[in-house]
Amino acid sequence: MKGLFVKYWQKVFFLTLSAFILFSNVSAQGGDFVSNQVIVQLTNSTDLSAVAAQYGLNPAPLGQVANPPVYLLQITNGQTPAQVVAAMANDARIIYREANRKLSQAERTGLNWTQGRSWSIGRSWSIGGSVKGYNGQWFPDTIRLEQAYAAGGTKGKRVDNNQPIVVAVLDTGIDLNHPAFEGKLVPQADMWDFVDNDNDPSEVGVLHQNPSFGHGTHVSGIVSLTAPDVKIMPLRILDQNGEGELWRITAALIWAANHNADVVNLSVGYPQQVRLLKDLLDCVDVGTTPTGTTFPEIGTRRLAVSVASGNGGNTIRVYPAAEVADGMLSVAAINRYDRLASFSSYERGWVDVTAPGEDIISTIPGGRYGMWSGTSMAAPIVAGITALTKARYPTTFATPHDLLDHVAHTSVDMRYNASPWGEVRLHRVDALCAVTSNLDCPIPTTPVTNAGFENFQIK
Repeated sequence: MKGLFVKYWQKVFFLTLSAFILFSNVSAQGGDFVSNQVIVQLTNSTDLSAVAAQYGLNPAPLGQVANPPVYLLQITNGQTPAQVVAAMANDARIIYREANRKLSQAERTGLNWTQGRSWSIGRSWSIGGSVKGYNGQWFPDTIRLEQAYAAGGTKGKRVDNNQPIVVAVLDTGIDLNHPAFEGKLVPQADMWDFVDNDNDPSEVGVLHQNPSFGHGTHVSGIVSLTAPDVKIMPLRILDQNGEGELWRITAALIWAANHNADVVNLSVGYPQQVRLLKDLLDCVDVGTTPTGTTFPEIGTRRLAVSVASGNGGNTIRVYPAAEVADGMLSVAAINRYDRLASFSSYERGWVDVTAPGEDIISTIPGGRYGMWSGTSMAAPIVAGITALTKARYPTTFATPHDLLDHVAHTSVDMRYNASPWGEVRLHRVDALCAVTSNLDCPIPTTPVTNAGFENFQIK
């Protein structure tokens, strides 16, 4: 086990960490990229040597995916990725070019796309908790999980062959020995650590020193609580500081497809669009992008992807949630009163659905439990409901887009106006309506506070 579990676990009562791992922009000044790498898609692979020579690149790719080919290339002339990308503008041989973004946590202050706070965005989470608290918390009743299990006849195993749906969690790894995951993980041969390049995706880190420590374990526990019979595929794409890179996420999505995942949870983000990941998210839906790019590496396997919208507490777009790709749903967070959580990034047009994301109890390293808040907690609930729906209707939906559309269309549609988001259309997911194909999902019958629900409407 690669985690460094410190002796003072029991002495810690409250720990402020960030619930949603966001990523920073590439700029010549910021240095938020792998310093000597660039990603390039060429119209024709025969142009690789000439393009490499012209722009000071090693013609031997560090990696290659897709068709037309996308290359990860090493810069050899001392220029920055931003300089190389700028120099490639208007080169007809190049379809697109971008830096291999070095992903970093958004706990840093001064960024305009995140609140810049630590875990939970204004909410501490307590170390301790219990399995009783985990199983008895508020959100399962809100999304009507028990009723969904009874009506759908499954908790995550396909009704046609009794095989479990597989949910890949791309994150900081997992506590492989946590009791909550006993019998619920894929074989270790199907796991991978894309940071250390081995098949042990255990969490790595030290409390207080590594603020991302435990994020992947917590996210995985939410998936498992929502859909208890699914198999979790932990894929470690973020290091002990919550940092990764674009190429690593791409490799992990391809791995998930090739190792029989059905659903992917992606609680990560960054403030600008990235073409490579947008194309791959399109391809895991129907196999090709609108511009004709394919990824032969994923074959015929298709993935339904749930992506957290971000913790900005505003309408600033966070990617990949804002990519509007057919194979994904972007997920904002609500509180227990069926209102958008104050920390949630949200805007009509790119946020698809909402799910509980405030004060969520789940697993943390060391076999323990903790309470966190963030859109990172909402996305795995949607991933779990998507898995339940796939299990109930294993052959009904032709594409992941159709499956995810069903989850969105069976959500509870509540509307109200609130600052800073404007009109909020919650589209809060509902497990019972999803597994019973109720396209007119009723509003909640449990009374909630009216505070703050100005101009509240039900559709």
